[in-house]
Amino acid sequence: MYCYANGAGMFDNSEMASLLPPYGWIAVGSALGGMLRFWLGSEITARAGTGLPWGTFAINVVGAAVIGAASEWTHQQTVRFFVMVGLCGGFTTFSSYSLETLHLLRQGQNARAFLYAVGSMAVCLWSVWVGNMLARALRNG
Repeated sequence: MYCYANGAGMFDNSEMASLLPPYGWIAVGSALGGMLRFWLGSEITARAGTGLPWGTFAINVVGAAVIGAASEWTHQQTVRFFVMVGLCGGFTTFSSYSLETLHLLRQGQNARAFLYAVGSMAVCLWSVWVGNMLARALRNG
């Protein structure tokens, strides 16, 4: 797990950094990310059904785009702790993705499991690249 702190493991001297210690920003981001994951996953599952874990898939794609954009968009340690470690850590669901792939395999749905595993990795890599490129374009005007 990357911690995104500067070499001394300290925040920059911004006002935002003085409001909470690093673990405070990570905790707040994680809580919000977890709540957002539960809400969005529930909404997608209610609409798409349970044939494939589309909620987890969509969350991982969105989370990959967010972390890709944040990695390029900001170098302020406070924001990186909050967004990249906290929010994305609480929001994305790699552990759920792995377990859901295992469930598909155990159900004998080997082709679906393979498609889900490989598709998630490929689309999330693409999504992190898109998020990063969009943030660069916006930053460079």
